[in-house]
Amino acid sequence: MGMAKYYVVWAGANPGIYASWPECQAQVKGIADAKYKSYPTREEAERAYREGWKKHWGQGARGGSSGAAAAGRKAAPAKASPKPAPEAIDYDSISVDVGTRGNPGPVEYKGVDTRTGEVLFERGPIPNGTNNLGEFLAIVHALAYLKKQGSAKTVYSDSRTALKWVKTKRVATTLPRNESTREIWELVDRALRWLQTNTYPNKVLKWQTEEWGEIRADYGRK
Repeated sequence: MGMAKYYVVWAGANPGIYASWPECQAQVKGIADAKYKSYPTREEAERAYREGWKKHWGQGARGGSSGAAAAGRKAAPAKASPKPAPEAIDYDSISVDVGTRGNPGPVEYKGVDTRTGEVLFERGPIPNGTNNLGEFLAIVHALAYLKKQGSAKTVYSDSRTALKWVKTKRVATTLPRNESTREIWELVDRALRWLQTNTYPNKVLKWQTEEWGEIRADYGRK
């Protein structure tokens, strides 16, 4: 393995980053569709894990060895019920995320190009709202933004609740309507009207954080 110190496992028993070959091997041994690769630095490994296997695995890209070649042995034979490979990221998409300081509290959101990380739109801070309402607004903003462009790109969010609200065209929140929440409720009401009066071809999908790492638009305030 030469200088390699870190092993990225995209598809295995427990996807993640491992600091030794035995730890990595334990995650991929016996898994027919295991996808893993070695990197010389943790930074490179973290970036590769975030970007997903499609961009890195099986190309013999500079900085590491991939797949069974890394083990210097043949891939393990397929089991009767191999674990399905993780879903692939559609990079031709917009990813949205929310930054909050307190919940409820000030809310801001943005949409970014999933491939490049370029910020396409952002809003806030809105004085008082919740994380889920912010996620809902971000998804609808992305759909309206794409409709103006005539684009059928996918929209990713890591909020199951907001995805459900978009699908059902209604929000279920305990946030009261008062002067402090007036701005976010005006935006939510407008977003609901947009959903009720517009159609769109775009897929609106859950970002698979466990498999893909943090969503590209993440504010890093966990």
